Amino acid sequence: MNQFSKPNEPLVTHIYTADPSVHVFEDKLYIYPSHDLDHNGPDNDNGDQYKMEDYHILSMDDVNSPCIDHGEALHQKDVPWVSKQMWAPDAAYKNGIYYLFFPARDKDGIFRIGVATSKNPAGPFTAEPNYIPGSHSIDPAVFVDEDGRAYLYYGGLWGGQLEKWQSGEFVPNEADPDVNGPALGPIVGELSDDLLTFKNDPQMISILDEEGKPLLAGDEARRYFEGPWMHKYNGYYYLSYSTGSTHYLVYAISKDPKGPFTYQGRILEPVIGWTTHHSIVQFKDKWYLFYHDSSLSGGVNHKRCVKYTELKYNVDGTIQTIRPYEQ
Repeated sequence: MNQFSKPNEPLVTHIYTADPSVHVFEDKLYIYPSHDLDHNGPDNDNGDQYKMEDYHILSMDDVNSPCIDHGEALHQKDVPWVSKQMWAPDAAYKNGIYYLFFPARDKDGIFRIGVATSKNPAGPFTAEPNYIPGSHSIDPAVFVDEDGRAYLYYGGLWGGQLEKWQSGEFVPNEADPDVNGPALGPIVGELSDDLLTFKNDPQMISILDEEGKPLLAGDEARRYFEGPWMHKYNGYYYLSYSTGSTHYLVYAISKDPKGPFTYQGRILEPVIGWTTHHSIVQFKDKWYLFYHDSSLSGGVNHKRCVKYTELKYNVDGTIQTIRPYEQ
C-alpha cells in the first residue's frame, strides 16, 4: 500500500484519490484527499459520477519518502446528517485538535459542510452531529492566519450548487449568472475559536481584473468555478482556484484574507480529466503544488490520482505556470 513518491506521479495506486488538501503537521506532509469509488457509471455536469463515501488520509515524511495510507478516517454512515457524496475535504489544527472539514449532501440533497475532530492528524475522526450552521455548497478550505483567526473558504458551481444560492436561499432551478454580469466568487466566513461555527454571516469574495473591475461570468478562463485554496506569501494572501469548464488552476492576490482579490495568472495548465483541484504548501525550504489528474485510469473523470510538483515564484511574487507533462 506504500510507494515512494515522485514528482508528477501518482502518490498511491491502490485506490483512486483526488482533491488533495495538504498540510504540514508534526513535521510531516499530511494529504487529505477525496476517495473516488471504482465504478463504471456515466459522467454528467451534476457530478453524479463522484460517488465518494469516505476519506483515507495519506502522509509522507518527505516529498521523496513512501506515501502511507492510514486507512479509513471517516465514512458517511458515521455522519448522521449525510445522505451521499462526501466530496473534497480539508483539515486544520488548532487548540490541540485536528479538524476535518468536508462537504456532503444532506437528507434533502443539498450540499452542506460538516466538521469532524481527532487528536491524531491521520484520524480516525468523529463528526459533529450536524453540519456547520449557515454552510452550503462544496470544497471547504480552512486558512488559519498568523494571528490565530481562522477562515473557511468554499463554493462550487453546477454540481456544487453555488449558483442555486444567489438569492440567499436554495433555489433548485436557479439559472447560471448572466455571462455579461459579475461572476460568482467563493464564499468566506470567519470561524469561531473552536472552528465549529461561523462568527458571522459568510460573504462572497470579489475577484477583480487588472483594472479593478469584477471578472465576468462569461470569462471562463479566469472566473471562479470551484476548489478555493488560501496561502500566504511575502505578506500577500493568495487565493487560488479552478476555472472548471476551461480546466485551469489560477490565482488572485490581496492584502486582506476576505478580499477583494486581483487576478494574477495561471498556476497549472489543463491536466488529463475534467476536474482540477489542488492545494499549495510550504515544506522545509520549498513550495509544492498538490493536484490530481485521471492518468491512472486512462482519463476516466471519476477515477483520479493525487500528484505533486514543485511550485516556484518569480522575484515579483508571481507564480511560474506549471505544465505537468513537459517536465
